[in-house]
Amino acid sequence: MDLKECEILGDRQDEHWYYAGKLGALMRCLDQPPERILDVGAGSGFFARKLLERTAARTAVCVDTGYDVERDEHVGSKPIRFRRSAAADESDLVLMMDVIEHVDDDVGLLAQYAASARPGTRFVVSVPAFPWLWSAHDEFLEHRRRYTRRTLIDAVSAAGLRPVASFYFFAAIFPAVVARRFWQRRRAAAQAASDLRRHHDLTNRLLTNICLAESAVARRNRFGGLTAFAVSVKD
Repeated sequence: MDLKECEILGDRQDEHWYYAGKLGALMRCLDQPPERILDVGAGSGFFARKLLERTAARTAVCVDTGYDVERDEHVGSKPIRFRRSAAADESDLVLMMDVIEHVDDDVGLLAQYAASARPGTRFVVSVPAFPWLWSAHDEFLEHRRRYTRRTLIDAVSAAGLRPVASFYFFAAIFPAVVARRFWQRRRAAAQAASDLRRHHDLTNRLLTNICLAESAVARRNRFGGLTAFAVSVKD
């Protein structure tokens, strides 16, 4: 979870529909349960924490250059460490959830972690989809680019990983977001700002249920959505 968005959502982070939906899609990427998780660009550590709660994973390391201090915590009895840097050599699952779009050299970042990973390590990468959806939201989060499913696969492959699955997510809300983005473009240049908002509990619950229902079939979606996912393995 991006540290900037943590500030927006405050204590509502864990229950927000966007992250609940993305967690549902992530869970569908796990063909086998992980044991040791490395969450790169982890922010609050949302995804690592939830996987420790919901799977048989035993440990997690969250890496983010934005951490002021390094620290150790626990999720139940399971250790979770927060570090400014770490290699992938002790992990069997590497998460890069909305990370590589923030750096100039996305392939280089992927290759850095691929090089230190052991054979058989799984990588799950998510990115914002479709360059033509660029908006003030991307400016606020300091994105360098948006991706198609094809360009994401190309980046993963160029880094030395073997893609095993790719798909789009958030298709259910895709038409509404597309309409909003085009409407915004017809107005004066928008100031950089996040699209993420707190919502009324009923609205949040409805959107959560819609996204969780979509997550059950998301891996079949080759057509469109707000987010692109790629699952790959280090051979």
